[in-house]
Amino acid sequence: MRALILGGDGYLGWATAMAFAARGHDVLAVDNALRRRLCEEIGVRPLFPMPPLTKRADIFFAHSGKRVAVCEGDLRDAAFVDALFRDFEPEAAIHYAEQPSAPYSVMGPKEARLTLDNNLGVTHNVILSVLARAPRCHIIKLGTMGEYGTPNIDIEEGWIEIEHKGRKDSFLFPRQAGSLYHTTKVMDTDLLWFYVRAYSLRVTDLMQGPVYGISTDESDLDERLSPCFNYDDVFGTVVNRFLTQAAAGEPLTVYGKGGQTRGYLNIRDTINCVELAMQNPVAPGELRILNQFTETFSVNDLARIVRKAGRAMGLSVKVESIENPRRELEEHHYNPAHSGLLELGLKPHFLTQSVAEGMLEKILGRREAIDRSAFKPRVKWSRETFLKR
Repeated sequence: MRALILGGDGYLGWATAMAFAARGHDVLAVDNALRRRLCEEIGVRPLFPMPPLTKRADIFFAHSGKRVAVCEGDLRDAAFVDALFRDFEPEAAIHYAEQPSAPYSVMGPKEARLTLDNNLGVTHNVILSVLARAPRCHIIKLGTMGEYGTPNIDIEEGWIEIEHKGRKDSFLFPRQAGSLYHTTKVMDTDLLWFYVRAYSLRVTDLMQGPVYGISTDESDLDERLSPCFNYDDVFGTVVNRFLTQAAAGEPLTVYGKGGQTRGYLNIRDTINCVELAMQNPVAPGELRILNQFTETFSVNDLARIVRKAGRAMGLSVKVESIENPRRELEEHHYNPAHSGLLELGLKPHFLTQSVAEGMLEKILGRREAIDRSAFKPRVKWSRETFLKR
């Protein structure tokens, strides 16, 4: 298929671009290096080397003989987006092109404005260009399980049946996001749902949990093809952070009580979920929501898995509870449904001890490059922090 990958330089976007090209899809990866610039601004860097996107595409071609076409540009520019859809005529638009960090979104007014303008502006430009230039294109947007928050009822897969005063209807499951980033994802869903109803767009919204992992079949060809592996407190996810802390000989920093529970998945499963959605498109006028995760863990569960894997490899791994910088429930009910992708054929990779050990081994190979100062939380979900000028 002709797959336009928006945000093709990111942690998930680059891995998806390579995998789709290797599997025979016609791929165009688009990015403006926003994540790289934001990392530089706050003084963090990925653990593994990351040549520029065009260079990475050349390295991948040299190893695989498969081509990832690359286009550099700002998706907030409506004319640029319009030209992309006009010239490439995608059958599927994979939308990863958003500022992806909850902590970054609440660092202050500037970061909040960037998150709001970038995430909603890009989504709306994509919608308008699909309507004008590629009306049969299937939009596959990466949402987040964080849209739902942690309600005291089971989380359904996108929709919920409501009975009120003797009448029934189906509505989007109530959203209660815990950061501005997650709130922009809620707004994305509402934007898409409006245009689906009004103009018969075809949309799959993937409510994804936090992703972990370093390795894909394609990135294993050359270390320079590794995903954008952040382990810091702003852009790094908790599993990747814990593994890097273990490799560095630093304690695993559990925020608060550690009972915060979420749905997680391996980066390989992200790729496969997106491809399954692409190969099984929805009809015009349909918004399909799929909860994209494979298993649930509390933060304490993850610390135990990483500690056990580290000790099996001869590392002295300690766990330390620190003050939680976030505003979130630390003990809560969490039981989300996630049958849709399994029904489409997903064969999950699970976070076993051997998987954790394999990631640790790769990280240990870069141990000297680890910046230990990047682990300490620098962002507090506080009014004073957010309103600083």
